Amino acid sequence: AGWLNLFSTFSNVKVSISAQWTPSVLNESLSPGETWRDNHLFEDEKQATLFLGALDSIFLFSYAVGLYLSGVIGDRVNLRYVLCFGLCGSAAVEFVFGTLTEWLHIYNIYLYCGLWVLNGLLQSAVWPCVVAVMGNWFGKTGRGFVFGLWSACASVGNILGAFLASSVLKYGYEYAFLVTSVVQFAGGVVVFFGLLTSPKEVGKNSKDQSINGQPDEPLAEPPQAIGFCQAFCLPGVLPYSLAYACLKLVNYSFFFWLPFYLSNNYGWKEAEADRLSVWYDVGGIIGGTVQGLISDFMGKRAPVLATSLALAMGALVGYSRSPNDQVINAALLAATGFFIGGPSNMISSAISADLGRQDALRGSQEALATVTGIVDGTGSMGAAGGQYLVSLIESKLGWMCVFYFFIVMVRRLPGITRGLFINTAVKSCPVLQILAH
Repeated sequence: AGWLNLFSTFSNVKVSISAQWTPSVLNESLSPGETWRDNHLFEDEKQATLFLGALDSIFLFSYAVGLYLSGVIGDRVNLRYVLCFGLCGSAAVEFVFGTLTEWLHIYNIYLYCGLWVLNGLLQSAVWPCVVAVMGNWFGKTGRGFVFGLWSACASVGNILGAFLASSVLKYGYEYAFLVTSVVQFAGGVVVFFGLLTSPKEVGKNSKDQSINGQPDEPLAEPPQAIGFCQAFCLPGVLPYSLAYACLKLVNYSFFFWLPFYLSNNYGWKEAEADRLSVWYDVGGIIGGTVQGLISDFMGKRAPVLATSLALAMGALVGYSRSPNDQVINAALLAATGFFIGGPSNMISSAISADLGRQDALRGSQEALATVTGIVDGTGSMGAAGGQYLVSLIESKLGWMCVFYFFIVMVRRLPGITRGLFINTAVKSCPVLQILAH
């Protein structure tokens, strides 16, 4: 998943792409032999920004649809094959999108949209499968901490992608796509030849046997894959999916638009904005690990999420008023990542694993990849609609209104998680059960 998130290249080079698609006579990105009409896709930067937002939404919609499918496939096909196919296929598409089209001077809106639809479908094959692999190896004990720490792989991929992109950006954005796509393809090859998807591959009797000797529930026979509708109706799947739709909208808006915002709002160089944006991911890494550990000690995850998201509203207000100072901006950005990226990492990993291995399944059915696909797919649906809204709100009303929109989205989340917390408390307390009846 860390290799996969090198896709952050697209968000790191949006300023360069926008300049290339809206060239002027004085645009330095053009060589003397080129005219401004050769790659003149848009009349002005606002039109280019709207199209970049549309590409984000196109990617996320196709990614969401793919997640619903890939989760079901992941519970039925060897996880290693699915992971390798998704990683290598996505790397090839990104190379064509960002590098080959620039080398051949092919600038076509419909081609870009088609490639990004395909990229979303291919990338969707990865996350449900890696969560399933982790669920195969680790039992429920300590899952919040283990998955919280492991889910940092996505943020680490963002950080590496930002540094790789900024290091070669001076040669052209096509080389940023080239470097990251090569690394991602290599990652797919490593996964194919080196990944052990379950303890069975090293001679363990139970696929639920964790490497620390803490099994979930030993299986008497191989589990049968659960149906999509059955997985959707499992307790907790629907409310957490809806909560993740709101949260992923905000989290992915930072992921897709942060370097662009820093460069345009503060006038910082694109390479500086790329490097500064990693502090959001640093905050998410720390937040996911710390909050996962706290949820393990408490034995409940919903109250931790509700508290973090309530504090996230204050962090968003503070960051929206950040001064033109990179140190202060980085500190506020890390705090925002802690309270938003942390809960996002928990829902997409530890909580999805909890839902896919809950008692309602009675250890007889395989649902981990399917449930993860449903939760992440619903989240991506919310994020997809949000990316175009972000570009639309920014072009019409400005960045401050974008942050108000984020606050409204986060404001809806504590109510959902509070309901989950109440349901958990009722189930665990006989007195509350009597009162509920």
